[in-house]
Amino acid sequence: MSSWNQNTIHSDLRLFVDLTEELLRIEEEQPVAEYLEISDLSTKLDLHLPDEPSLDQELVDELKRLIHYTPKTASKMFFNQLFGGRHGKAMLGDLLAVVLNNSMYTYKAGGPQIQIEKELTEKIASMLGWGEDSLGTLAPGGSMTNLMGMLMARDAKFPDAVEEGMSTRGIVYTSQASHYSIQKNAAFAGIGRAQVRAIATNAKGRMDTKKLKTQIQNDIAAGLTPMLVNATAGTTVLGAFDPFEEIADICQAHEIWMHVDGAYCGSALLSKRYRHLISGAERADSFTLNAHKMLRTPLSCSLIIVKDKKHLYHSFSSDASYLYQTHDDDMNPGKISLQCGRRNDALKFWCLWKSIGTSGLEEMVDHQFDLAAKAREYVRDHPDYTLYSHDDTVSVCFNYKDIPAELLCNSLYEQSEIMVGFGSFREDTFVRLVTINSGNSHQDLQDFFAHLEAFAKKHLEVSVS
Repeated sequence: MSSWNQNTIHSDLRLFVDLTEELLRIEEEQPVAEYLEISDLSTKLDLHLPDEPSLDQELVDELKRLIHYTPKTASKMFFNQLFGGRHGKAMLGDLLAVVLNNSMYTYKAGGPQIQIEKELTEKIASMLGWGEDSLGTLAPGGSMTNLMGMLMARDAKFPDAVEEGMSTRGIVYTSQASHYSIQKNAAFAGIGRAQVRAIATNAKGRMDTKKLKTQIQNDIAAGLTPMLVNATAGTTVLGAFDPFEEIADICQAHEIWMHVDGAYCGSALLSKRYRHLISGAERADSFTLNAHKMLRTPLSCSLIIVKDKKHLYHSFSSDASYLYQTHDDDMNPGKISLQCGRRNDALKFWCLWKSIGTSGLEEMVDHQFDLAAKAREYVRDHPDYTLYSHDDTVSVCFNYKDIPAELLCNSLYEQSEIMVGFGSFREDTFVRLVTINSGNSHQDLQDFFAHLEAFAKKHLEVSVS
């Protein structure tokens, strides 16, 4: 039998288990992958695609080398991006989704998996206090759920835009500290980057609603049409929460769509202790969160919930007789999706939620805020540190001694010591430690600071003195 047609699924699954155990062993011994220069890729790894089949052992050896050099995003020393670590039950759901290989556009193709997705979005809608008219779906990442919110805002304000395109300048408002996808999405949506107003923030990184009001009034006076205010639950750098109640009042007064980008910290919705940080978000028209950030679910798992489902259908529904042949629209989510073919990103989150319950998710979120509080306490208590972030966030921003943040972070990365990034706010640049891996403990954070200080003393303090 030709190699391409061999049924090796059972042996490949055993190989997967072996490679996973190898990964976990390496991760425990070496939490940060060995640094690999781009110029060394071709000498350290054999990534070319051959004309003839590779021997099984050659492939296994190459996969092991890949594991060795690939960043370990769930390790105890990875604080670089907004990754939530890993949870066994969520991984189980993701692996089952791969094996089942359903596309989530119709009930005919997805079966009960469609109801699993509906259960997730309906549960989140109910936690927002939204009723039976609400509906939600998933998209590949927070940038795309933000795009969906923007498209619905556009079409709610300009209903003919779906058929005729944009003929009026619609204005989008977002804070200077918001996610960069807002600018990109304005280009994608035919609105244009020039129609995005970046509203200044206060000292804590929250949108300044006085400046928002003034900008809206100026745009209306100029004959322009405000159409969307993008509010952020957890800005990318400081982890700040915009003042949602004030923004909702402004949107209501001017009939502007309010979207809450909760990709980073919208999961505060699940915590009784921190729910106050998103107070007013329930007044929005659309709300997003990423379970792959604060909720330990594998990439990607991005949800958008809409208060009135008619907007999902108006912006995204198109008939296709070859596809939608059975069941009603609510069980054929291709009618409300950005894509047609779409992998099942719901099952992994459902497995996690089913396994640990809402109470378990709440404990997960609370633990991340607690880790951040402990990290801030450490920074405040040590005179060699300067703190730049604020309470009630899961971003801890600081500088150590007089070492430039960019130099410190890049040196730690290149020496395979710690993966942590740097960020900027106003005139300051600093180390940005994010505590969204709830698998970490207080001791792991103590180890982080001890490791950073020892590395700086050995490698950097002399060079910057």
